[in-house]
Amino acid sequence: MLSKKTKYGLKALAYLGNQKDRKPVQISEIAAHENISQKFLESILLSLRKSGFLSSKKGKGGGYYLLKNPDQIYMTDVMRVLEGPIAMVPCVSLNFYESCDDCPDEARCSVHKLMLQVRDSALAVYRNNTLQDILCDTPKEVK
Repeated sequence: MLSKKTKYGLKALAYLGNQKDRKPVQISEIAAHENISQKFLESILLSLRKSGFLSSKKGKGGGYYLLKNPDQIYMTDVMRVLEGPIAMVPCVSLNFYESCDDCPDEARCSVHKLMLQVRDSALAVYRNNTLQDILCDTPKEVK
C-alpha cells in the first residue's frame, strides 16, 4: 500500500507541476488545496528539496518550486525518495538487496519468483511515467 508520505508528495509535486508560471508556492497554499497537514507537508517537501526535485525561496513571494520540467521528473526517482525500495521484499530489490533470513535458496523460492514479476511490473509503470504524465490537465495518451 502506498504510504501517505508518498501520496501527499505526489499530490504536492503535481500541484507545483500544474503552476503555469513556475513561481514559488507557499506550503500553506499547497496544504490547503490538497488537504494535507502543513507540518507533515513541510517534511515531505524538505525531502524532495534535498533530493533535487524542488528548490525553495525565502521571504516575500517565497515558497517551493520545481527545479526541473515535469517531463524530466521520473516516477521511479520520486518513488525511491518518498517510498524507499520499490520491491516488496528485499531479496528482489535492485538498489536495496538483502537476502531473506528464512529462505535458504532464492532460485527455488516461489515467493521470490512472484515478487520479481511484481517488481518488474511496478518498475515498468514508474519508468514510463513522469510528473507530466500524472498532471490533471494533461491526460496521458493511450498506447
